Amino acid sequence: MNLQQFFTPFVLVSLLIGQGYLPASAQEPIQQPATQPAQQTVQPGLNNEAIIKLVKAGLSDDLIVATIGSSPGAYDISADGMIALKTAGVSDRVVAAVVSKINAAAQLANPVPSLPPMPPAATGKVLLKEGSDVMLTLDEDITSKTSQQGDLVTLILTEDLKVGDVIVARTGAKAMGEIISADKSEMMGKGGELSLRLDYLKVGNEKIHLRGNKTAGGKDSVGGMVGLMMICFVCGILHHGKESKILKGTPVHAYVSEDISLPPAI
Repeated sequence: MNLQQFFTPFVLVSLLIGQGYLPASAQEPIQQPATQPAQQTVQPGLNNEAIIKLVKAGLSDDLIVATIGSSPGAYDISADGMIALKTAGVSDRVVAAVVSKINAAAQLANPVPSLPPMPPAATGKVLLKEGSDVMLTLDEDITSKTSQQGDLVTLILTEDLKVGDVIVARTGAKAMGEIISADKSEMMGKGGELSLRLDYLKVGNEKIHLRGNKTAGGKDSVGGMVGLMMICFVCGILHHGKESKILKGTPVHAYVSEDISLPPAI
């Protein structure tokens, strides 16, 4: 084989490429232009100057307030900033909407952490603290005419008693009180007097001791009403003639008198 026979195919290929007879796939790949990323349109937020422009353009307060609520914004709500808004004729309603928008954004950025519910102790019990509210109602009528010292009075729990999210006593639980004084009306116009002391709330085998005394006086015939002395709040007292009477269903606001550990209510 001579050199002429060896180089002839290569010379022929070069000639064909130069004349454009070979397909594009046989030639050097053509570089495609890089695709330009689409530019995003950023909607500018509102600010104090924009609010003033909207007001001066004659837009209604309703429309401006709706725009503030639905649009991002960066406002100056310092004393000087709000004075500038008022000086420019911005209404109090629009200024209040700006302040509310800023406060709402601040709350979203820095949410107030909620306190986790108190978990049950290792024993399965939770601690009900002294001073916890206990909402009760009387389960019977009591009157100075028929009641005697030492009589027991039944009350009903009207709201679940909780420690955090743990219920320790359910609505309907029974509580007990005691008549400590029951003076009937007397001669010479003295009205009757009735005193009730709260004792405990019964929960399973446990007694939640309560505090709260109540004294109610009947009407004196010589005028005036005997004053009411109370540690727990009792409303709905009726005075029939000279006798003192507290009706069934009367709300009673009592308090836990000492710390006590209780299991969750079943």
